[in-house]
Amino acid sequence: MDVVVVGGGAAGLNGALVLARSRRSVLVVDSGAPRNAPAEAVHGFIVLDGTAPSEILARGREQVRHYGGRVVFGELASAEPAEPVAGDPRFALTLADGRGVSARRVLVATGLRDVLPEVPGLAGHWGRGVVHCPYCHGWEVRDEPIGILATGPGSLHHALLFRQLTDDLVYFSHGTRVDRDTRARLAARGIRVIDTAVTGIVADAGAPTGVRLADGTVVARRVIAVATRTLARTEGLDGLKLPMEDLPDGTGRRFASALAGSTGVPGVWVAGNATEPTAQVGAAAAAGALAGAHINADLAAADTDAALAAAPAGEAPA
Repeated sequence: MDVVVVGGGAAGLNGALVLARSRRSVLVVDSGAPRNAPAEAVHGFIVLDGTAPSEILARGREQVRHYGGRVVFGELASAEPAEPVAGDPRFALTLADGRGVSARRVLVATGLRDVLPEVPGLAGHWGRGVVHCPYCHGWEVRDEPIGILATGPGSLHHALLFRQLTDDLVYFSHGTRVDRDTRARLAARGIRVIDTAVTGIVADAGAPTGVRLADGTVVARRVIAVATRTLARTEGLDGLKLPMEDLPDGTGRRFASALAGSTGVPGVWVAGNATEPTAQVGAAAAAGALAGAHINADLAAADTDAALAAAPAGEAPA
């Protein structure tokens, strides 16, 4: 196998599509658990705006298969470097069901896991009444009473973005520090700050209706916006020893990458939310396409090196 793509989201499928169209043998290992599964639709992606995430992925898998790529559903159990062939990298990967595959290159597109604050009732509305991205969900929650549940310094930026969408915005500091200058900035935009601890989310008919405070008060809110802690999904990848780095202010951890998703491990690339947590679907897909093109170019160079080494003496030009 030329390339194994670990992850069947937008980044992984678009990388696989580029590789398959270049006549590379490619296998996508899809865990079937995309980050945006709870969302009703993808937004901010030209042409596909408003399309259900499941539909985009189904069409993507169909297109990869159309060009000869393979997509299998399963969890990755392990991945590690194998003995190179004439200096060309090789990797051995095993799925949880015992299936094994050898690859010359690996594209990691596992996405990330959102870690929500431990507030009762919050997780049950994730992706609907509880949102994180003003560009993914903002238009759909415009003019609603929105509450910002602060998780750290980045929540101020979050509040200013959601203020663009509604005049009725409340900032729940939830134990985070809000200095005088920050309070002044929020007040200047008509954003009320509440410092009383949040103890739960109140809901009715399956949708949030308010935020319950430690003193028993319920502040009516229809939407809760929260900046999550984002952790790149690393299951089964420890053997590759990919470099990782912490995000600022304790907001998460990602795979470190350079040009086109290249990593510090020869033969391994990474694309999408696993290395760029803020990338929306369109940006993740574009990153996958770029990584796929660079992988194909790397393979083309390796193929040429191998052909040259195999050529009979005297056939190569002087």
